Amino acid sequence: MDDELRARIEREIEKHALHNALKHESAAQVGAIMGPLMGENPDFREYGDEIPAIAGPILDSVNDLDQAEQRDRLEALDPAAIEELEAEDETDEHALPDLPNAEDGTVRMRVAPNPNGPWHLGHARMPAVIGSYKERYDGSFICRFDDTDPETKRPDLTAYDQILADIEYLGFEPDRVLRASDRLETYYDHARRLIDAGGAYTCSCGGEEFSELKNAGEACPHRGKDPETVHEEFEAMVDGEYDSGEMVLRVKTDITHKNPALRDWVAFRMIDTPHPREAANEYRCWPMLDFQSGIDDHLTEVTHIIRGIDLQDSAKRQQFVYDYFDWEYPEVVHWGHVQIDEYDVSMSTSTIKERIDAGDLDGWDDPRAPTIRSVKRRGIRGEAIVSAMVDLGTSTSNVDLSMSTVYARNRELIDDETDRRFFVRESVDAYPDGDPEPVSAVTLPIEGGPDTAKPPLHPDHEDRGTREIPVGDAVRLEESDRPAEGERVWLKGFGAVRNEGDRLVATRDGLEVVTDGDVPVVHWVPAAESVPVRMHTMEGVVRGWAEPGLREYEPDDLVQFERVGFARIDGRDGEETVTYFTHP
Repeated sequence: MDDELRARIEREIEKHALHNALKHESAAQVGAIMGPLMGENPDFREYGDEIPAIAGPILDSVNDLDQAEQRDRLEALDPAAIEELEAEDETDEHALPDLPNAEDGTVRMRVAPNPNGPWHLGHARMPAVIGSYKERYDGSFICRFDDTDPETKRPDLTAYDQILADIEYLGFEPDRVLRASDRLETYYDHARRLIDAGGAYTCSCGGEEFSELKNAGEACPHRGKDPETVHEEFEAMVDGEYDSGEMVLRVKTDITHKNPALRDWVAFRMIDTPHPREAANEYRCWPMLDFQSGIDDHLTEVTHIIRGIDLQDSAKRQQFVYDYFDWEYPEVVHWGHVQIDEYDVSMSTSTIKERIDAGDLDGWDDPRAPTIRSVKRRGIRGEAIVSAMVDLGTSTSNVDLSMSTVYARNRELIDDETDRRFFVRESVDAYPDGDPEPVSAVTLPIEGGPDTAKPPLHPDHEDRGTREIPVGDAVRLEESDRPAEGERVWLKGFGAVRNEGDRLVATRDGLEVVTDGDVPVVHWVPAAESVPVRMHTMEGVVRGWAEPGLREYEPDDLVQFERVGFARIDGRDGEETVTYFTHP
């Protein structure tokens, strides 16, 4: 690296070390600052092997200062960081705002997924926030599958268990699991009670006809039916005697309400398509979501509801039903949508499914898919996603979540415990929509030096020891790391070598040639005993070679391929080790 870059790296290291020491009121550690440092300065990543050595003396200097001196120095380097620390000192201990009228031990919330497919990443926000509120208030939460639309949002039978697995992956467990399609008789009973209360009527108007009346603020001619007739026609709906679109049950609201969407809304409709669940496929009279959800929220004693700002009308519709039954409506928190960067695929269950069916994606856990199953397979911890989602809060404005934030949180969780290994990339099979940087490898004879290289398992934990890599007669390097004729590189864990006629010859140079910035540090693998690797990334499938010790790891283990990034071991395919790229 040149002098200008090194000076910038040193300045950024000092800034992050000071911030870390002041924030935690303890000595700054290399492992704690590497994630934020690399996250804010992605151009530093290719020097990841060299930075810990640069950081050591700087951290020693920072840790020798008292807090007042650290604060003065940070204010000189980065006044905004001081303001950030002061703001953090003033904030409540909880990242989320208080729930309105919440009492410890009484808060009950719900996630209400439509099981029409596995969850995309946006879905993770609800269980992350609700699970966090449960822990904060010593409350409970319900997972209720709102699966009463067997036609337009047809349930996927595999999604029920997958969604529960996603909630578990995020670190939470529902206190109760319900399927709305098991509760049709409950909804029918409450519809009958609503009819008795004069709050519902059967309507056979065509959709366009009723829409014209509603928009004009005029009552439907069926609105004045006597309760006996309404009961008879509703029972005929329950018995499946009407075809789809022939009859509905409407909640009687205010036909002149200023918001036409609230005027005499549909509570039940006929659907000819059988439900995919065997326990529910005989039913043809199905509740609309606003009716079903409103009834269930009351019966399951939900105290607080979080829903999208676009669903404000749902609470207003349901309030009419609650008024007929003299029920108290739960507290409601509305929030904006969350947008997540880095993905080319829309965060829509139906769109993802279409891409899978078309063969554009290999499945719900394809690394290009913006799904919970995908990030789990890549080795990202659910805790990292929860932390990032909770920090978004519950604002009514739409919010953006950068995946780099998730990566930084995950790096904090895994960096300290993840072994380092060498991986030399040889080729990339790009996805049709991918644009990865090309890579290639070169094999060069090597002479002199030790027979076995002994780089550390983890640069910050010498007590974990070293890994032994037999050198052999030749080594593989990435082509970009090949030294020019007469130039030197430092093979990490081995030492300095010079290119002499496309032969690498060991020199007697000491580590000072690296610390002085004269010789770059590169990773490598032995040509004879290296392990073939296939790594799935968001841009394409990378193939290459890893050091022999990679064979020691089992599926789900994580490693950090030095100067490449973290990866999860997925399995073995013959001699090839299959991995999924986690993040830098």
